[in-house]
Amino acid sequence: MKNRSGTFRKTNKTLPLEGGGKRVGVKGLTGVARRLRKSSTDTERHLWRHLRVRQIEGFKFRRQQPVGRFVVDFVNLEKKVIIELDGGQHALDPGDATRDEWLRAEGYKVLRFWDNHVFSNLEGVLKSIRNALLTPHPNPLPQGERGNNF
Repeated sequence: MKNRSGTFRKTNKTLPLEGGGKRVGVKGLTGVARRLRKSSTDTERHLWRHLRVRQIEGFKFRRQQPVGRFVVDFVNLEKKVIIELDGGQHALDPGDATRDEWLRAEGYKVLRFWDNHVFSNLEGVLKSIRNALLTPHPNPLPQGERGNNF
């Protein structure tokens, strides 16, 4: 905003957030993600052993990664696949639906698995993840917008 002398000055006004909530910058989310990685749950550690070092068809996953204004459990940025693990605290959380809606609007596929399902049917979970990675995106970018200008 310009002041009387014609120079620009910073304002303390912040933009409103969609859906309300505390405004957290990228640096704030990076710190949150780092803390979440250090205090991961048993289920997250168990699944991470099977996702790390490109064990599923050579696809790279990141864990506790900031995506927009959220920190997701696991994400493959190449195919835009997000994996969320849900314990009992997520049973009736309306925030999960809002979060999933925003992530899907950004082009991500969101896969949710219950914690006990990861332990009792790991092969089924890994198969679902593999299928999501290998299934083409339903709305691919037109040829000219892919960034490959050959």
